Amino acid sequence: MCAILGVLQKEEFNHDLFMSMLEAMNNRGKDNTGYYFSNNISLGHKRLAIRDLENGNQPMFYKNYVIVYNGEIYNTEELKEDLLNKGYSFTTTSDTEVVLKGYAEYKVKVLDKLEGIFAFAIYNKRKKELFIARDRFGVKPLFYAKKKNRFIFSSMIKPILKSKIVKPILTKKELAEILSLGPSKRSGSGVFKDINELRPAHYLIYKHNKIKIKRYWQLKSKKCTDNFEEAKLKVFKILTDSIKRQMVSDIPIATLLSGGLDSSLITALTAINSKDKLTTYSIDYEDNSKYFKKNNFTVSEDKHYIDVMSKTFNTNHQYKTITQNDVVKLLEDTLNLRDYPGMTDIDSSLYWFSKEISKNHKVILSGECADEIFGGYPWFYRKELDNLFPWINNIDYRQKLLNPNIKINLNKTLKKEYQRMIKELPKKDRKDKYKKLFYINMTHFMTTLLDRKDRMTMGATIEARVPFADTKLIEYLWNLPFDYKYKEGCEKYLLRVAFKDIIPDEVLYRKKNPYPKTHHPYFLNEVKKLLKERLKKGNLDEIFNIDEINKLLEDNNDYDIPWFGQLMTKPQLIAYLYQFDLWIEKYNIEIKL
Repeated sequence: MCAILGVLQKEEFNHDLFMSMLEAMNNRGKDNTGYYFSNNISLGHKRLAIRDLENGNQPMFYKNYVIVYNGEIYNTEELKEDLLNKGYSFTTTSDTEVVLKGYAEYKVKVLDKLEGIFAFAIYNKRKKELFIARDRFGVKPLFYAKKKNRFIFSSMIKPILKSKIVKPILTKKELAEILSLGPSKRSGSGVFKDINELRPAHYLIYKHNKIKIKRYWQLKSKKCTDNFEEAKLKVFKILTDSIKRQMVSDIPIATLLSGGLDSSLITALTAINSKDKLTTYSIDYEDNSKYFKKNNFTVSEDKHYIDVMSKTFNTNHQYKTITQNDVVKLLEDTLNLRDYPGMTDIDSSLYWFSKEISKNHKVILSGECADEIFGGYPWFYRKELDNLFPWINNIDYRQKLLNPNIKINLNKTLKKEYQRMIKELPKKDRKDKYKKLFYINMTHFMTTLLDRKDRMTMGATIEARVPFADTKLIEYLWNLPFDYKYKEGCEKYLLRVAFKDIIPDEVLYRKKNPYPKTHHPYFLNEVKKLLKERLKKGNLDEIFNIDEINKLLEDNNDYDIPWFGQLMTKPQLIAYLYQFDLWIEKYNIEIKL
Protein backbone atom coordinates (compact mmCIF):
# COMPACT_ATOMS: atom_id res chain seq x y z
CA MET A 1 0.00 0.00 0.00
CA CYS A 2 1.11 3.50 -0.71
CA ALA A 3 0.19 7.15 -1.03
CA ILE A 4 -0.34 9.10 -4.24
CA LEU A 5 -0.32 12.83 -4.91
CA GLY A 6 -0.70 15.04 -7.95
CA VAL A 7 -1.06 18.71 -8.89
CA LEU A 8 -2.04 20.06 -12.31
CA GLN A 9 -1.94 23.74 -13.22
CA LYS A 10 -0.83 26.02 -16.06
CA GLU A 11 2.51 26.90 -14.50
CA GLU A 12 5.00 24.57 -12.81
CA PHE A 13 4.18 23.83 -9.17
CA ASN A 14 6.74 24.63 -6.47
CA HIS A 15 8.92 21.53 -6.13
CA ASP A 16 9.87 22.06 -2.50
CA LEU A 17 6.26 22.57 -1.46
CA PHE A 18 5.22 19.47 -3.39
CA MET A 19 7.85 17.33 -1.68
CA SER A 20 6.76 18.59 1.76
CA MET A 21 3.16 17.68 0.84
CA LEU A 22 4.35 14.21 -0.14
CA GLU A 23 6.32 13.82 3.09
CA ALA A 24 3.12 14.55 5.04
CA MET A 25 2.04 11.03 3.96
CA ASN A 26 5.31 9.33 4.86
CA ASN A 27 3.50 6.93 7.19
CA ARG A 28 1.74 5.35 4.19
CA GLY A 29 4.98 4.19 2.57
CA LYS A 30 8.53 4.47 3.85
CA ASP A 31 10.22 2.09 1.39
CA ASN A 32 10.57 4.58 -1.45
CA THR A 33 9.69 8.15 -2.46
CA GLY A 34 9.15 8.81 -6.16
CA TYR A 35 8.12 11.87 -8.16
CA TYR A 36 7.67 13.21 -11.68
CA PHE A 37 7.76 16.89 -12.58
CA SER A 38 6.80 18.32 -15.94
CA ASN A 39 5.68 21.77 -17.08
CA ASN A 40 2.11 21.53 -15.86
CA ILE A 41 1.98 18.40 -13.70
CA SER A 42 3.62 17.09 -10.55
CA LEU A 43 3.11 13.47 -9.49
CA GLY A 44 4.33 11.86 -6.28
CA HIS A 45 4.37 8.44 -4.66
CA LYS A 46 5.21 6.99 -1.25
CA ARG A 47 5.75 3.24 -1.42
CA LEU A 48 5.14 0.35 0.93
CA ALA A 49 6.80 -2.51 -0.97
CA ILE A 50 4.72 -5.70 -1.07
CA ARG A 51 5.29 -7.05 -4.59
CA ASP A 52 8.46 -6.95 -6.69
CA LEU A 53 10.41 -5.27 -3.93
CA GLU A 54 13.31 -4.24 -6.20
CA ASN A 55 11.56 -3.13 -9.40
CA GLY A 56 8.15 -1.81 -8.35
CA ASN A 57 9.02 1.81 -7.57
CA GLN A 58 6.84 4.60 -8.93
CA PRO A 59 5.97 6.71 -10.84
CA MET A 60 6.05 4.09 -13.60
CA PHE A 61 6.12 4.94 -17.30
CA TYR A 62 4.89 3.39 -20.54
CA LYS A 63 4.86 5.28 -23.84
CA ASN A 64 2.90 8.50 -23.18
CA TYR A 65 1.52 7.27 -19.86
CA VAL A 66 2.76 7.77 -16.31
CA ILE A 67 1.08 6.15 -13.28
CA VAL A 68 1.03 6.59 -9.51
CA TYR A 69 -0.87 3.77 -7.85
CA ASN A 70 -1.99 2.71 -4.38
CA GLY A 71 -3.47 -0.75 -4.02
CA GLU A 72 -3.37 -4.45 -4.63
CA ILE A 73 -4.85 -6.24 -7.65
CA TYR A 74 -5.73 -9.83 -6.82
CA ASN A 75 -6.25 -11.06 -10.39
CA THR A 76 -2.92 -9.68 -11.63
CA GLU A 77 -1.76 -12.92 -13.21
CA GLU A 78 -4.93 -13.38 -15.29
CA LEU A 79 -4.75 -9.80 -16.55
CA LYS A 80 -1.06 -10.16 -17.27
CA GLU A 81 -1.68 -13.33 -19.29
CA ASP A 82 -4.35 -11.52 -21.30
CA LEU A 83 -1.99 -8.64 -22.07
CA LEU A 84 0.87 -10.98 -22.96
CA ASN A 85 -1.42 -12.61 -25.52
CA LYS A 86 -2.02 -9.16 -26.98
CA GLY A 87 1.69 -8.58 -27.46
CA TYR A 88 2.63 -6.65 -24.31
CA SER A 89 5.84 -7.45 -22.46
CA PHE A 90 6.67 -6.84 -18.79
CA THR A 91 9.85 -5.82 -17.02
CA THR A 92 8.53 -6.19 -13.45
CA THR A 93 6.30 -8.58 -11.52
CA SER A 94 4.36 -5.73 -9.89
CA ASP A 95 0.63 -5.19 -10.31
CA THR A 96 1.36 -1.51 -11.05
CA GLU A 97 2.76 -2.37 -14.47
CA VAL A 98 -0.27 -4.55 -15.20
CA VAL A 99 -2.66 -1.71 -14.33
CA LEU A 100 -0.65 0.74 -16.45
CA LYS A 101 -0.52 -1.45 -19.56
CA GLY A 102 -4.08 -2.61 -18.97
CA TYR A 103 -5.12 1.03 -19.20
CA ALA A 104 -3.02 1.52 -22.34
CA GLU A 105 -4.95 -1.35 -23.94
CA TYR A 106 -8.47 -0.94 -22.56
CA LYS A 107 -8.62 2.67 -21.31
CA VAL A 108 -11.53 3.12 -18.86
CA LYS A 109 -12.75 -0.43 -19.52
CA VAL A 110 -9.76 -1.76 -17.59
CA LEU A 111 -11.73 -0.95 -14.42
CA ASP A 112 -14.21 -3.70 -15.28
CA LYS A 113 -11.34 -6.18 -15.25
CA LEU A 114 -9.67 -5.20 -11.98
CA GLU A 115 -10.45 -7.17 -8.83
CA GLY A 116 -8.79 -5.60 -5.85
CA ILE A 117 -8.35 -2.50 -3.73
CA PHE A 118 -6.97 0.56 -5.45
CA ALA A 119 -6.77 4.28 -6.03
CA PHE A 120 -4.59 5.34 -8.94
CA ALA A 121 -3.87 8.17 -11.37
CA ILE A 122 -2.64 7.86 -14.96
CA TYR A 123 -1.50 10.92 -16.87
CA ASN A 124 -1.42 10.98 -20.67
CA LYS A 125 1.47 13.30 -21.51
CA ARG A 126 0.46 13.66 -25.15
CA LYS A 127 -3.21 14.47 -24.52
CA LYS A 128 -2.49 16.27 -21.23
CA GLU A 129 -5.31 14.27 -19.69
CA LEU A 130 -5.50 12.91 -16.16
CA PHE A 131 -7.47 9.76 -15.30
CA ILE A 132 -8.05 8.82 -11.66
CA ALA A 133 -10.10 5.90 -10.31
CA ARG A 134 -11.06 4.21 -7.06
CA ASP A 135 -12.01 0.63 -6.18
CA ARG A 136 -15.64 -0.52 -5.99
CA PHE A 137 -16.04 -0.45 -2.21
CA GLY A 138 -13.80 2.41 -1.13
CA VAL A 139 -11.04 0.43 0.56
CA LYS A 140 -8.40 2.87 -0.68
CA PRO A 141 -8.97 6.63 -0.24
CA LEU A 142 -8.73 9.35 -2.88
CA PHE A 143 -9.48 13.06 -2.37
CA TYR A 144 -9.40 15.92 -4.84
CA ALA A 145 -10.00 19.65 -5.16
CA LYS A 146 -10.32 22.08 -8.06
CA LYS A 147 -9.83 25.81 -7.65
CA LYS A 148 -9.81 28.02 -10.73
CA ASN A 149 -7.25 26.41 -13.09
CA ARG A 150 -5.64 24.19 -10.45
CA PHE A 151 -6.44 20.57 -9.69
CA ILE A 152 -5.01 18.44 -6.88
CA PHE A 153 -5.57 14.85 -5.77
CA SER A 154 -4.19 12.96 -2.80
CA SER A 155 -4.57 9.86 -0.63
CA MET A 156 -5.09 12.15 2.35
CA ILE A 157 -6.70 15.53 3.01
CA LYS A 158 -3.61 16.94 4.75
CA PRO A 159 -1.47 17.50 1.60
CA ILE A 160 -4.38 19.25 -0.13
CA LEU A 161 -4.61 21.72 2.74
CA LYS A 162 -0.83 22.06 2.84
CA SER A 163 -0.86 23.08 -0.85
CA LYS A 164 -2.84 26.26 0.03
CA ILE A 165 -4.96 25.63 -3.08
CA VAL A 166 -7.93 25.37 -0.72
CA LYS A 167 -8.37 26.42 2.89
CA PRO A 168 -9.75 24.45 5.87
CA ILE A 169 -13.21 25.99 5.90
CA LEU A 170 -16.40 24.59 7.43
CA THR A 171 -19.68 26.19 6.38
CA LYS A 172 -23.14 25.27 7.66
CA LYS A 173 -23.32 22.58 4.99
CA GLU A 174 -20.13 20.77 6.08
CA LEU A 175 -20.96 21.19 9.77
CA ALA A 176 -24.45 19.77 9.29
CA GLU A 177 -23.02 16.75 7.50
CA ILE A 178 -20.28 15.91 9.96
CA LEU A 179 -22.44 16.56 13.04
CA SER A 180 -25.36 14.49 11.79
CA LEU A 181 -23.33 11.61 10.33
CA GLY A 182 -20.03 11.78 12.26
CA PRO A 183 -17.72 10.00 12.59
CA SER A 184 -18.95 8.84 9.18
CA LYS A 185 -19.48 11.43 6.45
CA ARG A 186 -21.55 12.21 3.42
CA SER A 187 -20.63 9.98 0.51
CA GLY A 188 -18.22 11.94 -1.67
CA SER A 189 -17.39 14.53 0.98
CA GLY A 190 -13.85 15.70 1.61
CA VAL A 191 -15.02 17.12 4.96
CA PHE A 192 -13.91 20.69 4.18
CA LYS A 193 -15.43 23.19 1.77
CA ASP A 194 -14.08 22.70 -1.79
CA ILE A 195 -12.56 19.27 -1.05
CA ASN A 196 -14.24 16.14 -2.38
CA GLU A 197 -13.63 12.43 -2.12
CA LEU A 198 -13.90 10.40 -5.31
CA ARG A 199 -16.68 7.97 -4.46
CA PRO A 200 -16.12 4.21 -4.61
CA ALA A 201 -16.68 2.66 -8.07
CA HIS A 202 -16.15 6.02 -9.81
CA TYR A 203 -13.52 7.47 -12.09
CA LEU A 204 -12.62 11.06 -12.90
CA ILE A 205 -11.09 12.60 -16.02
CA TYR A 206 -9.49 16.05 -15.81
CA LYS A 207 -8.70 17.78 -19.10
CA HIS A 208 -8.70 21.41 -20.27
CA ASN A 209 -9.57 22.50 -16.74
CA LYS A 210 -12.79 20.47 -16.78
CA ILE A 211 -13.82 17.51 -14.64
CA LYS A 212 -15.89 14.55 -15.81
CA ILE A 213 -16.94 11.96 -13.22
CA LYS A 214 -18.65 8.67 -14.01
CA ARG A 215 -19.65 5.53 -12.16
CA TYR A 216 -18.18 2.36 -13.64
CA TRP A 217 -19.85 -0.27 -11.41
CA GLN A 218 -23.17 -0.67 -9.61
CA LEU A 219 -25.01 -3.56 -8.00
CA LYS A 220 -27.59 -5.11 -10.33
CA SER A 221 -30.74 -6.82 -9.11
CA LYS A 222 -31.99 -10.03 -10.66
CA LYS A 223 -34.22 -12.88 -9.60
CA CYS A 224 -32.59 -15.42 -7.31
CA THR A 225 -32.84 -18.94 -8.74
CA ASP A 226 -30.52 -20.70 -6.26
CA ASN A 227 -31.97 -22.62 -3.35
CA PHE A 228 -30.31 -22.44 0.06
CA GLU A 229 -28.05 -25.46 -0.53
CA GLU A 230 -26.81 -24.04 -3.81
CA ALA A 231 -26.23 -20.65 -2.19
CA LYS A 232 -24.26 -22.27 0.61
CA LEU A 233 -21.90 -24.00 -1.84
CA LYS A 234 -21.39 -20.86 -3.92
CA VAL A 235 -20.61 -18.71 -0.87
CA PHE A 236 -18.06 -21.29 0.29
CA LYS A 237 -16.32 -21.32 -3.10
CA ILE A 238 -16.33 -17.55 -3.70
CA LEU A 239 -15.03 -16.65 -0.25
CA THR A 240 -12.40 -19.40 -0.29
CA ASP A 241 -11.16 -18.20 -3.68
CA SER A 242 -11.09 -14.59 -2.46
CA ILE A 243 -8.92 -15.49 0.54
CA LYS A 244 -6.54 -17.57 -1.59
CA ARG A 245 -6.06 -14.68 -4.03
CA GLN A 246 -5.43 -12.23 -1.22
CA MET A 247 -2.71 -14.43 0.24
CA VAL A 248 -0.43 -13.54 -2.70
CA SER A 249 2.56 -11.57 -1.43
CA ASP A 250 6.34 -11.49 -1.70
CA ILE A 251 6.54 -11.09 2.08
CA PRO A 252 4.86 -13.07 4.94
CA ILE A 253 1.23 -12.36 5.80
CA ALA A 254 -0.69 -12.64 9.07
CA THR A 255 -4.33 -12.50 10.10
CA LEU A 256 -6.26 -10.64 12.78
CA LEU A 257 -8.10 -13.05 15.07
CA SER A 258 -10.76 -11.83 17.50
CA GLY A 259 -12.45 -15.18 18.02
CA GLY A 260 -15.50 -13.95 16.12
CA LEU A 261 -16.91 -15.65 13.05
CA ASP A 262 -15.43 -13.38 10.37
CA SER A 263 -11.81 -13.28 11.54
CA SER A 264 -11.97 -16.98 12.44
CA LEU A 265 -13.07 -17.95 8.92
CA ILE A 266 -10.27 -15.94 7.36
CA THR A 267 -7.76 -17.39 9.80
CA ALA A 268 -8.94 -20.97 9.21
CA LEU A 269 -8.82 -20.77 5.42
CA THR A 270 -5.50 -18.91 5.44
CA ALA A 271 -3.95 -21.49 7.76
CA ILE A 272 -5.29 -24.37 5.66
CA ASN A 273 -3.87 -22.89 2.45
CA SER A 274 -0.57 -21.67 3.88
CA LYS A 275 2.71 -23.57 3.51
CA ASP A 276 4.11 -22.03 6.67
CA LYS A 277 2.76 -21.71 10.18
CA LEU A 278 0.38 -18.78 10.29
CA THR A 279 0.86 -15.90 12.73
CA THR A 280 -2.34 -14.44 14.19
CA TYR A 281 -2.85 -11.30 16.27
CA SER A 282 -5.46 -10.12 18.76
CA ILE A 283 -5.85 -7.04 20.93
CA ASP A 284 -7.38 -6.26 24.28
CA TYR A 285 -7.24 -3.36 26.73
CA GLU A 286 -5.39 -3.32 30.04
CA ASP A 287 -7.64 -4.61 32.87
CA ASN A 288 -10.65 -4.63 30.55
CA SER A 289 -12.01 -7.90 31.92
CA LYS A 290 -12.40 -6.33 35.38
CA TYR A 291 -14.99 -3.88 34.03
CA PHE A 292 -16.59 -5.92 31.27
CA LYS A 293 -20.39 -5.98 31.34
CA LYS A 294 -22.64 -7.83 28.94
CA ASN A 295 -25.10 -5.80 26.91
CA ASN A 296 -27.29 -6.28 23.85
CA PHE A 297 -24.31 -5.85 21.54
CA THR A 298 -21.28 -7.21 23.41
CA VAL A 299 -22.18 -10.55 24.94
CA SER A 300 -18.84 -12.24 25.66
CA GLU A 301 -15.11 -11.65 25.91
CA ASP A 302 -12.80 -12.87 23.17
CA LYS A 303 -9.92 -14.78 24.75
CA HIS A 304 -11.50 -18.23 25.06
CA TYR A 305 -12.59 -18.25 21.42
CA ILE A 306 -9.20 -17.00 20.25
CA ASP A 307 -7.53 -19.86 22.14
CA VAL A 308 -9.87 -22.40 20.54
CA MET A 309 -9.07 -21.13 17.03
CA SER A 310 -5.33 -20.83 17.59
CA LYS A 311 -5.13 -24.35 18.97
CA THR A 312 -7.36 -25.86 16.26
CA PHE A 313 -5.35 -24.33 13.42
CA ASN A 314 -1.93 -24.37 15.11
CA THR A 315 -1.27 -20.66 14.70
CA ASN A 316 1.51 -18.66 16.25
CA HIS A 317 -0.82 -16.38 18.17
CA GLN A 318 0.31 -13.02 19.50
CA TYR A 319 -1.76 -11.37 22.24
CA LYS A 320 -1.34 -7.61 22.38
CA THR A 321 -2.60 -5.52 25.29
CA ILE A 322 -2.78 -1.76 25.07
CA THR A 323 -2.54 0.30 28.24
CA GLN A 324 -5.40 2.63 29.11
CA ASN A 325 -2.91 5.48 29.08
CA ASP A 326 -1.94 4.72 25.47
CA VAL A 327 -5.61 4.62 24.44
CA VAL A 328 -5.97 8.21 25.64
CA LYS A 329 -2.55 9.41 24.53
CA LEU A 330 -3.06 8.28 20.92
CA LEU A 331 -6.31 10.19 20.40
CA GLU A 332 -4.31 13.10 18.99
CA ASP A 333 -2.22 10.88 16.69
CA THR A 334 -5.28 9.18 15.25
CA LEU A 335 -6.91 12.53 14.60
CA ASN A 336 -3.83 13.45 12.54
CA LEU A 337 -4.09 10.22 10.59
CA ARG A 338 -7.78 10.73 9.80
CA ASP A 339 -7.71 14.50 9.27
CA TYR A 340 -11.05 14.73 11.07
CA PRO A 341 -12.56 13.40 14.36
CA GLY A 342 -12.91 9.64 14.39
CA MET A 343 -13.90 6.59 16.40
CA THR A 344 -11.75 7.53 19.42
CA ASP A 345 -10.66 4.56 21.56
CA ILE A 346 -11.09 1.97 18.83
CA ASP A 347 -9.03 4.16 16.48
CA SER A 348 -6.34 4.48 19.14
CA SER A 349 -6.25 0.77 19.82
CA LEU A 350 -6.18 -0.21 16.13
CA TYR A 351 -3.34 2.23 15.45
CA TRP A 352 -1.34 0.97 18.42
CA PHE A 353 -2.14 -2.63 17.44
CA SER A 354 -0.98 -1.96 13.88
CA LYS A 355 2.31 -0.53 15.13
CA GLU A 356 2.87 -3.69 17.16
CA ILE A 357 2.10 -5.91 14.15
CA SER A 358 4.38 -3.85 11.89
CA LYS A 359 7.40 -4.97 13.91
CA ASN A 360 7.09 -8.36 12.21
CA HIS A 361 4.49 -8.15 9.42
CA LYS A 362 3.57 -5.72 6.66
CA VAL A 363 0.47 -7.51 5.35
CA ILE A 364 -2.61 -8.66 7.30
CA LEU A 365 -5.98 -10.12 6.40
CA SER A 366 -8.99 -8.72 8.27
CA GLY A 367 -12.73 -9.45 8.50
CA GLU A 368 -14.34 -6.10 7.62
CA CYS A 369 -17.46 -6.06 5.41
CA ALA A 370 -18.91 -9.44 6.44
CA ASP A 371 -21.59 -7.92 8.66
CA GLU A 372 -22.70 -5.45 6.00
CA ILE A 373 -23.15 -8.07 3.27
CA PHE A 374 -24.36 -11.04 5.34
CA GLY A 375 -26.69 -9.07 7.62
CA GLY A 376 -24.73 -9.37 10.84
CA TYR A 377 -25.68 -6.14 12.57
CA PRO A 378 -28.63 -5.98 15.00
CA TRP A 379 -30.36 -3.30 12.92
CA PHE A 380 -31.00 -5.91 10.24
CA TYR A 381 -33.45 -7.71 12.53
CA ARG A 382 -34.26 -5.49 15.57
CA LYS A 383 -37.27 -3.26 14.90
CA GLU A 384 -36.33 -0.63 17.50
CA LEU A 385 -33.25 0.21 15.40
CA ASP A 386 -35.30 0.83 12.27
CA ASN A 387 -33.97 4.29 11.35
CA LEU A 388 -32.70 5.85 8.12
CA PHE A 389 -29.13 5.28 9.28
CA PRO A 390 -29.78 2.76 12.06
CA TRP A 391 -26.35 3.16 13.66
CA ILE A 392 -27.32 6.81 14.30
CA ASN A 393 -30.34 6.57 16.60
CA ASN A 394 -29.71 9.74 18.59
CA ILE A 395 -30.29 12.56 16.13
CA ASP A 396 -32.41 14.53 18.63
CA TYR A 397 -29.59 14.43 21.16
CA ARG A 398 -27.08 15.47 18.51
CA GLN A 399 -29.32 18.45 17.73
CA LYS A 400 -29.50 19.27 21.43
CA LEU A 401 -25.69 19.44 21.61
CA LEU A 402 -25.63 22.19 18.97
CA ASN A 403 -25.47 25.87 19.79
CA PRO A 404 -29.16 26.92 19.50
CA ASN A 405 -28.08 30.04 17.58
CA ILE A 406 -26.91 27.89 14.67
CA LYS A 407 -29.77 27.28 12.29
CA ILE A 408 -28.86 23.75 11.27
CA ASN A 409 -31.39 20.93 11.07
CA LEU A 410 -29.49 17.67 11.52
CA ASN A 411 -32.51 15.46 10.96
CA LYS A 412 -33.15 17.17 7.63
CA THR A 413 -29.51 16.61 6.66
CA LEU A 414 -29.81 12.89 7.44
CA LYS A 415 -32.97 12.57 5.38
CA LYS A 416 -31.42 14.39 2.45
CA GLU A 417 -28.38 12.10 2.40
CA TYR A 418 -30.54 9.00 2.77
CA GLN A 419 -32.81 10.02 -0.11
CA ARG A 420 -29.80 10.84 -2.29
CA MET A 421 -28.44 7.33 -1.79
CA ILE A 422 -31.75 5.52 -2.24
CA LYS A 423 -32.35 7.32 -5.54
CA GLU A 424 -29.32 5.49 -6.89
CA LEU A 425 -31.26 2.22 -6.65
CA PRO A 426 -33.67 1.05 -9.37
CA LYS A 427 -37.30 1.93 -8.52
CA LYS A 428 -38.14 -1.71 -7.76
CA ASP A 429 -35.34 -1.93 -5.17
CA ARG A 430 -36.51 1.26 -3.45
CA LYS A 431 -39.59 -0.69 -2.30
CA ASP A 432 -37.48 -3.49 -0.81
CA LYS A 433 -36.70 -2.82 2.86
CA TYR A 434 -33.64 -5.06 2.92
CA LYS A 435 -32.19 -3.86 -0.38
CA LYS A 436 -32.33 -0.31 0.97
CA LEU A 437 -30.81 -1.33 4.29
CA PHE A 438 -27.98 -3.30 2.70
CA TYR A 439 -27.23 -0.46 0.30
CA ILE A 440 -27.10 2.22 3.01
CA ASN A 441 -24.85 -0.05 5.07
CA MET A 442 -22.47 -0.41 2.14
CA THR A 443 -22.37 3.26 1.19
CA HIS A 444 -21.94 4.63 4.73
CA PHE A 445 -21.24 2.21 7.56
CA MET A 446 -18.97 -0.14 5.61
CA THR A 447 -17.01 2.73 4.07
CA THR A 448 -16.52 4.26 7.52
CA LEU A 449 -15.01 1.05 8.88
CA LEU A 450 -12.89 0.56 5.77
CA ASP A 451 -11.62 4.12 6.04
CA ARG A 452 -10.78 3.55 9.70
CA LYS A 453 -8.94 0.35 8.83
CA ASP A 454 -6.94 2.06 6.08
CA ARG A 455 -6.04 5.12 8.16
CA MET A 456 -4.91 3.28 11.27
CA THR A 457 -3.06 0.42 9.54
CA MET A 458 -1.37 2.70 7.03
CA GLY A 459 -0.52 4.97 9.95
CA ALA A 460 1.73 2.13 11.03
CA THR A 461 2.78 1.40 7.42
CA ILE A 462 1.09 -1.96 7.05
CA GLU A 463 -1.35 -3.20 4.41
CA ALA A 464 -4.75 -4.53 5.49
CA ARG A 465 -6.59 -6.75 3.01
CA VAL A 466 -10.31 -7.44 3.36
CA PRO A 467 -11.40 -10.69 1.62
CA PHE A 468 -15.12 -10.12 2.27
CA ALA A 469 -14.94 -7.02 0.03
CA ASP A 470 -14.98 -9.24 -3.02
CA THR A 471 -17.01 -8.17 -6.06
CA LYS A 472 -18.33 -11.64 -6.94
CA LEU A 473 -19.33 -12.31 -3.33
CA ILE A 474 -21.13 -8.99 -2.85
CA GLU A 475 -22.88 -9.18 -6.23
CA TYR A 476 -24.09 -12.69 -5.41
CA LEU A 477 -25.31 -11.89 -1.90
CA TRP A 478 -27.16 -8.81 -3.13
CA ASN A 479 -29.75 -11.00 -4.83
CA LEU A 480 -30.22 -13.64 -2.14
CA PRO A 481 -33.35 -13.58 0.06
CA PHE A 482 -32.86 -12.14 3.53
CA ASP A 483 -34.14 -15.34 5.14
CA TYR A 484 -31.00 -17.08 3.80
CA LYS A 485 -28.91 -14.67 5.86
CA TYR A 486 -31.00 -14.50 9.04
CA LYS A 487 -32.86 -17.55 10.31
CA GLU A 488 -34.20 -18.76 13.65
CA GLY A 489 -32.64 -15.79 15.50
CA CYS A 490 -29.21 -16.46 14.01
CA GLU A 491 -27.54 -13.59 12.16
CA LYS A 492 -25.20 -14.41 9.24
CA TYR A 493 -26.90 -17.82 9.10
CA LEU A 494 -25.80 -18.56 5.52
CA LEU A 495 -22.17 -17.80 6.28
CA ARG A 496 -22.19 -19.98 9.38
CA VAL A 497 -23.79 -22.96 7.70
CA ALA A 498 -21.53 -22.68 4.64
CA PHE A 499 -18.45 -23.19 6.83
CA LYS A 500 -19.83 -25.51 9.51
CA ASP A 501 -17.32 -28.24 8.65
CA ILE A 502 -14.36 -25.87 8.95
CA ILE A 503 -14.85 -23.91 12.18
CA PRO A 504 -15.38 -25.38 15.68
CA ASP A 505 -19.06 -25.11 16.64
CA GLU A 506 -18.54 -22.91 19.69
CA VAL A 507 -16.84 -20.31 17.50
CA LEU A 508 -19.13 -20.87 14.51
CA TYR A 509 -22.28 -20.12 16.51
CA ARG A 510 -20.85 -17.51 18.84
CA LYS A 511 -23.11 -14.44 19.03
CA LYS A 512 -21.67 -11.49 17.12
CA ASN A 513 -19.43 -9.19 19.14
CA PRO A 514 -18.08 -5.90 17.78
CA TYR A 515 -14.42 -4.88 17.73
CA PRO A 516 -13.33 -4.51 21.39
CA LYS A 517 -13.58 -1.12 23.07
CA THR A 518 -12.38 -0.07 26.49
CA HIS A 519 -14.72 -0.60 29.44
CA HIS A 520 -12.27 0.83 31.97
CA PRO A 521 -13.47 3.94 33.91
CA TYR A 522 -9.95 5.35 33.49
CA PHE A 523 -10.74 6.21 29.87
CA LEU A 524 -13.93 8.07 30.76
CA ASN A 525 -12.24 9.95 33.59
CA GLU A 526 -9.27 10.97 31.47
CA VAL A 527 -11.24 12.16 28.44
CA LYS A 528 -13.47 14.15 30.79
CA LYS A 529 -10.36 15.93 32.08
CA LEU A 530 -9.08 16.53 28.57
CA LEU A 531 -12.37 17.98 27.33
CA LYS A 532 -12.78 20.20 30.39
CA GLU A 533 -9.32 21.61 29.76
CA ARG A 534 -10.03 22.14 26.06
CA LEU A 535 -13.32 23.93 26.78
CA LYS A 536 -11.35 26.77 28.37
CA LYS A 537 -9.97 27.64 24.91
CA GLY A 538 -13.43 28.43 23.54
CA ASN A 539 -13.01 26.62 20.19
CA LEU A 540 -16.34 24.85 20.56
CA ASP A 541 -18.43 27.78 21.79
CA GLU A 542 -19.60 28.85 18.34
CA ILE A 543 -20.73 25.35 17.34
CA PHE A 544 -21.90 23.52 20.45
CA ASN A 545 -24.19 24.12 23.38
CA ILE A 546 -21.59 24.38 26.13
CA ASP A 547 -24.17 24.05 28.90
CA GLU A 548 -25.24 20.73 27.41
CA ILE A 549 -21.62 19.56 27.15
CA ASN A 550 -21.03 20.50 30.80
CA LYS A 551 -24.13 18.55 31.75
CA LEU A 552 -22.71 15.56 29.85
CA LEU A 553 -19.44 15.90 31.74
CA GLU A 554 -21.04 16.25 35.16
CA ASP A 555 -23.75 13.61 34.82
CA ASN A 556 -22.67 10.21 36.10
CA ASN A 557 -25.74 8.49 34.68
CA ASP A 558 -26.67 7.49 31.12
CA TYR A 559 -23.34 5.77 30.55
CA ASP A 560 -24.79 4.17 27.44
CA ILE A 561 -25.83 7.33 25.61
CA PRO A 562 -25.67 6.04 22.01
CA TRP A 563 -23.47 8.00 19.64
CA PHE A 564 -22.50 5.79 16.71
CA GLY A 565 -23.27 2.12 16.15
CA GLN A 566 -22.43 -0.43 18.80
CA LEU A 567 -19.08 0.97 19.86
CA MET A 568 -19.54 4.65 20.65
CA THR A 569 -21.44 5.64 23.78
CA LYS A 570 -20.87 8.35 26.41
CA PRO A 571 -17.09 7.90 26.92
CA GLN A 572 -16.53 7.87 23.17
CA LEU A 573 -18.75 10.93 22.65
CA ILE A 574 -16.69 12.90 25.16
CA ALA A 575 -13.51 11.75 23.42
CA TYR A 576 -15.03 12.74 20.07
CA LEU A 577 -15.79 16.25 21.34
CA TYR A 578 -12.23 16.50 22.63
CA GLN A 579 -10.93 15.54 19.18
CA PHE A 580 -13.29 18.03 17.55
CA ASP A 581 -11.90 20.87 19.65
CA LEU A 582 -8.32 19.79 18.99
CA TRP A 583 -9.11 19.51 15.27
CA ILE A 584 -10.33 23.12 15.04
CA GLU A 585 -7.13 24.35 16.65
CA LYS A 586 -4.53 22.11 14.97
CA TYR A 587 -5.96 22.50 11.47
CA ASN A 588 -6.64 26.25 11.86
CA ILE A 589 -10.21 25.67 10.77
CA GLU A 590 -12.28 28.65 9.77
CA ILE A 591 -15.97 28.41 10.70
CA LYS A 592 -18.18 30.31 8.25
CA LEU A 593 -21.77 30.37 9.44
